[in-house]
Amino acid sequence: MARMAGRRALFAAPVLLVVTFGVFAVAAASPFDPVKAYTGTAGLTATQENLDQIRANLGVDQPLVTRWWNWLMSALRGDLGNSSVLRRPVAEVVGERIGWSALLAVTAFAVAILLGTALGVLAARRRGGWLDRCVSSTAYTLEAAPAFWLGLLAIWFFALELGVLPAGGLTDTASDVVTFGQVATHLVLPAAVLGISQLPWFFLYVRQGVADALDEDPVRGARARGLGEPTVLLGHALRSGMLPMLTLIGSRVPELITGALLVETVFSWPGIAAATVQAATSVDFPLLAALTVLATAAVLAGNLLSDVLYGLADPRVGFDG
Repeated sequence: MARMAGRRALFAAPVLLVVTFGVFAVAAASPFDPVKAYTGTAGLTATQENLDQIRANLGVDQPLVTRWWNWLMSALRGDLGNSSVLRRPVAEVVGERIGWSALLAVTAFAVAILLGTALGVLAARRRGGWLDRCVSSTAYTLEAAPAFWLGLLAIWFFALELGVLPAGGLTDTASDVVTFGQVATHLVLPAAVLGISQLPWFFLYVRQGVADALDEDPVRGARARGLGEPTVLLGHALRSGMLPMLTLIGSRVPELITGALLVETVFSWPGIAAATVQAATSVDFPLLAALTVLATAAVLAGNLLSDVLYGLADPRVGFDG
């Protein structure tokens, strides 16, 4: 496992370099002017000399390669620079938001995996039954439903019609203190929406994997030896049937990140979504590069996690092979 992790780390370094350079290249080709975004309405009356001075202060008057190299060298020393739009250190902006985004993503992923696995096992046990048909039809429908549409639907039903859950935010409107109870209550809808948007893939993979495992000789042999149905289903069929699902975890991380950005926007969740949108539209090079590196690192970590889980679940897979 150590050897595999080392190879992945060596592979991750050039990937991150290429990604960060691509961010600066795309931002440089963008029609948005970072100086106009920085000055706002004051830029309308500013002289060209003042605008040129601001451009030099922001470093956007330098060539593309120079800007990227300067940012990279500073980042390696732990300095991610300052956000030209939020006018705060990038590390501070990311630090105060990444925790809330991670809480939302991890909770939603847990919902998708646990609920998808449970429903997949139940559906596979009675293939063609009413539960299998109902859940499978719903899963195929949810595959085509955008996360933001599910979020708006959830707000309309649970917040506006029933009034049982808050429509958004992190705490109650009249509260100035962040408490565990308020955060937990406000987390329910965005985490459920994001988790349900990811659930169809986990359900379908587990359903198919367990259904195939139930027809294999080892499972038939376990039943012939008189083992109970729960033991056969959970101890044999589920372990074999979950192997394909474990590889799905890493591939769903990019979709999870994209969905999290949409869900955070719909529910006004104080994560990195707002900062990402501001960084993109304002061509905020340091903030945009830092957020992109985080997203890329999350994808690489997800792929590594899939390999590790697969190797732990199937002893036949060698970590160092």
